[in-house]
Amino acid sequence: MGLITCPNCQDQAFTWSYDEENTPPTTWGCSNCGYIAREDESFERICVTCGIKNEMRLEDDIKIYWYCHHCEKTTLISDR
Repeated sequence: MGLITCPNCQDQAFTWSYDEENTPPTTWGCSNCGYIAREDESFERICVTCGIKNEMRLEDDIKIYWYCHHCEKTTLISDR
C-alpha cells in the first residue's frame, strides 16, 4: 500500500484502510495531520486537469469533494 499526498496538509502521508463491514468501505487517513476522509469507490472519474483516471470522490465531516492524487487537484462538490 503506497502513500499519496494528503489533500489537507500536502504531506506524502495519506493512505487507505478497508473495512468490509462499513459503507463506504475505504477510509483514508493521514499519519502526519490526522485528517480522515471516506471514499465511495463507485464514484471515480478522469481528472479534467491531468486527463488521468485518478480522481476519487472523498467526504469528511465538512465537505464532499473530488481529489486527483496524480496532480493533487481538489474540486469541491458540496459543503455539509
